[in-house]
Amino acid sequence: MKPRAAIHILVAALLACAGAGARAAPRLPASGAEVLEELPWRADPQQRELRVLRARLQEAPRDLPRAAEVARRYIEAGRREADPRYYGYAQAALGPWWNQPAPPPQVRLLRATLLQSEHRFPEALADLAALTAQQPDNAQAWLTRATVETVRADYTAATRSCARLSSLADELVTTACIANVGAMNGRLAASERLLAAVHARARGADDPAVDAWVLTMLAEMAQRRGAADVAEARFRDALRLAPRDTYLLGAYADFLLDAGRRAEAAALLAPHARVDGLLLRHALAARQDSQLAELAARFDAGERRGDGVHLREQARFELTLRGDARRALAIARRNWDVQKETPDARILLEAALAARDVAAARPVLDWMRSARVEDVQLARLAAHFKNGGKA
Repeated sequence: MKPRAAIHILVAALLACAGAGARAAPRLPASGAEVLEELPWRADPQQRELRVLRARLQEAPRDLPRAAEVARRYIEAGRREADPRYYGYAQAALGPWWNQPAPPPQVRLLRATLLQSEHRFPEALADLAALTAQQPDNAQAWLTRATVETVRADYTAATRSCARLSSLADELVTTACIANVGAMNGRLAASERLLAAVHARARGADDPAVDAWVLTMLAEMAQRRGAADVAEARFRDALRLAPRDTYLLGAYADFLLDAGRRAEAAALLAPHARVDGLLLRHALAARQDSQLAELAARFDAGERRGDGVHLREQARFELTLRGDARRALAIARRNWDVQKETPDARILLEAALAARDVAAARPVLDWMRSARVEDVQLARLAAHFKNGGKA
């Protein structure tokens, strides 16, 4: 596979891992007439192709090229359908090699992608370090590694990983990688200008998934510097390319909620209540009691499973919809131990402010200062702590 084509597949996988996909907690239907879920139409050519690939793999489950292809396709389907069960199917396809300490390179990459989706970042980084040492020209591995390092706030390592892409991937993907790190590390304006310029040159010539990924990134950069009109235009452009992208839907819904446009956010998310993070945002917009009960059941089930993927959303639920600042703060601190992005910082600061716990905010405030984070919303929250944590 050529690096350019391969990197586009990986971008889709990375977006899937960033999204808020999660299955609902088990529950009993109210009646036999209740529709629990609409299954993909059997005539859907993509579903039909998946069935064919799965059948071929069942004939030879240790056929590595077949298994890797099935796993890749399931990861793509998980993103497209916002259904994490497909990631489980991808892992099952890799079953013969999954627990090997040194699996084949293609398995290592797919395993790292799936581990990242579960927020098992140290294990993902271990696979990626081994893979990039073994295959230093593997563009997909370097991009995945940079993504994980950025989420972990290791910006020096992420910059090095992005730099390795320059001779391996196209200009837009390389620039997006570098700009994403720079925007988190004191170079927001310069990173946004650079990425916008490269995107303008490449627009229309790239895969729609890459285009939507870059537009979403640019929208969030504009939002962080307070340029609401620019951010909205970019969000809308991205949605035209990827109307079912769960990460994009969540980011734009947050933008609408911050602007007080709850009715628009509710309408945007109404068809996507199967996804936990999007149901949360719909509940924030519509404030329906039935959704609060559903969310509580989902998060409670996640806690029983030991699932830490949605701690950010759970903390937001506890703070905003249940009004339990102390519990929200405890969950937000657990989440901060795992990942350090601006939404993670925001919920921890909001919970610490509501709980009047200045000390709990210190890790985020230190991160903002050391990383030179630029974000108007975080800056407003941080200002409260200069006054002893009083709102």
